[in-house]
Amino acid sequence: MLNRLSKGHVRKELVALALVIGGVLVTGAGIAQQRAISIATGGTGGVYYPLGGGLANVLSKTIPGLQATAEVTGGSVDNLKLINSGGSELAFVMVDAALDAYKGQDKFKGTEVPVRTLMVLYPNQMHVVTIEGTGIEKMADLKGKRISTGSGGSATEVMAFRVIEAAGLDKDKDMKRERLGVAESTNALKDRKIDAYFWVGGLPTAAVTDLAATPGVKIKLIDHADLAGAMNKKYGDLYAGSTIKSGTYPGQTTDNKNTVVWNILVSNAKMTDQEAYNIVKTVFDKKADLVAVHGEAKNFLMSNQVKSYSPIPWHPGAVKYMNEHGAKM
Repeated sequence: MLNRLSKGHVRKELVALALVIGGVLVTGAGIAQQRAISIATGGTGGVYYPLGGGLANVLSKTIPGLQATAEVTGGSVDNLKLINSGGSELAFVMVDAALDAYKGQDKFKGTEVPVRTLMVLYPNQMHVVTIEGTGIEKMADLKGKRISTGSGGSATEVMAFRVIEAAGLDKDKDMKRERLGVAESTNALKDRKIDAYFWVGGLPTAAVTDLAATPGVKIKLIDHADLAGAMNKKYGDLYAGSTIKSGTYPGQTTDNKNTVVWNILVSNAKMTDQEAYNIVKTVFDKKADLVAVHGEAKNFLMSNQVKSYSPIPWHPGAVKYMNEHGAKM
């Protein structure tokens, strides 16, 4: 009797153990199906990083089995290198840097990056920032000054060089050049270690707001919209004249006539059509959540999803979603 009970007990224990092991295996399978992706953004003082954090949040909450994380980076150039290496699956980038990467030219010479457009985001505004007391009133006044043209891994540097060139200046001979991110540039200008800096980003950019709100500082943004034509003549139809309206930043009392270039969300061509479709769908479905993170998300419009705004090939999964929702791709 005891022997039979013992055997029965053993059988129950084995069944229970099997159920536990089975549960572990099922749980393990669930973990294995979880896909982690990295979103390459920019520095903490710009717009890419907070928007990237918001995007990571909505993707993780909305798409089953997906866990997204926003990464601080040097900017568009670094982001495109991460897309190429597989270090990031998504990236915020400027169209001009992305075109260089796709063609394997300039900072990507010898390496053609298989980058694909997922969607057009918002126009990136070139700021040429200085303050009263530096003697800088126009682009020509940058000659002989200490200037930051953006961090080395940024598209700010790419576009800054093109603006400087179009203004008839030599980036190496006509100025003492630093390579600082927007937050570092702001601090350096406050401390009078530089006289001006270039920054291309959304409106308003937190670091520029910080500079403008500093007691005893009067911000000045230098006009340069007239240079867009010369830039396009050499680099293609990528740039346009625009305006940063007065009052965008504290103490900004006049409109700034500047240049702009589009920002886009990109992936590697290897991304599956379904994942690309799901990501774009989530961005549009959760647009209100992203607007709450930063106002530039208001520009995530279906009307902006046109191929002329991004000469980089579009991902088929993104095209499928756009066509279903009225865009003519």
